[in-house]
Amino acid sequence: MSLTVLLPENAYSGALRAMLETLLPPGSEFVDPDDGMNALQGRRLLFAVALDEGGCNEAYYRMLSRLRRDSHLLSGCVAGVVVTGVGEFYTKDVARDMVFAANQAACAFLGRPLVEATGSLRNFRVQAQISGVDEQTAFHAAVRELAERLEHWQQPAPIRHILALHASQRSTSNTLAFWELVRKELPGEIEVQELGLRNGTVPDCNGCSYTACLHFGEQGSCFYGGPMVEEVYPAVRRCDALVMLCANYNDALSANLTACVNRLTALFRQQRFYGKRLFGLVVSGYSGGDLLARQLISALNMNKSFFLPPHFCLLETANERGSLVKLPGIETRARAFARQMVQS
Repeated sequence: MSLTVLLPENAYSGALRAMLETLLPPGSEFVDPDDGMNALQGRRLLFAVALDEGGCNEAYYRMLSRLRRDSHLLSGCVAGVVVTGVGEFYTKDVARDMVFAANQAACAFLGRPLVEATGSLRNFRVQAQISGVDEQTAFHAAVRELAERLEHWQQPAPIRHILALHASQRSTSNTLAFWELVRKELPGEIEVQELGLRNGTVPDCNGCSYTACLHFGEQGSCFYGGPMVEEVYPAVRRCDALVMLCANYNDALSANLTACVNRLTALFRQQRFYGKRLFGLVVSGYSGGDLLARQLISALNMNKSFFLPPHFCLLETANERGSLVKLPGIETRARAFARQMVQS
């Protein structure tokens, strides 16, 4: 299947286009988002953004604004992302913002959807050394691999097993109350497993070498062992969908959830999670839920390869204990999210 490339134009986009034309499947079409984005539903999309010396692209920001204003603009689309920069910063930041906005506009994303190239291509040094090539060749190979996965992507199998991870206390948590509203709307034939990660039971990643991490991963284990190896790893292997239940206290994932994500690296060395969907429920006391949604995208979709369904995350604001279940329309939104999970 041919791809549709959304390429915001600037002084550097021509070089990016010339490179992509040699790597994409025959018949791929380039579209300038400024010319309109109203007839893209159901396509395989590749977002391709070239940043300038300041890490910006004015046409990209116009596209971003368009994505943020229409929650159904990209219905039925599945996408990947290529971002290039002149400097060393902002490539992943731009990609993360764009993936979140496009996902809110009903676009799904492959697991590991991003290929980014900083100006020096230093971020491809390890891949180049592993493959015995230079950095530019490694970059081109990564783009080709992404395009091939996007071209041949197939819808994952129906959800049969859901794993929900949290680090909250049930008696006081608005986040777990939110999850209960969603969970009760799931069909009975779907098996749901819930794991709580509290009280320092998950030490953070030890930062083992690549070979050491690979060794432990091949044994189905990790340097620390413990609940991650005994409970979380088997549950992640078995699940079709991972639901992250995230309370927003300081505009970031909690320490235990962050440690859990980091510790998944050993399992990731052993297998990819391309067929497993990622969902999130985020409850903020004040604001900033979108920051946690972006963290989930960066950590679990871009890095750990979970598939990102359309509208993957449901964000709510509730401060006082027990106030979430009293929000106007909350049961309707929870029901719709549960239905969307099943249909994803």
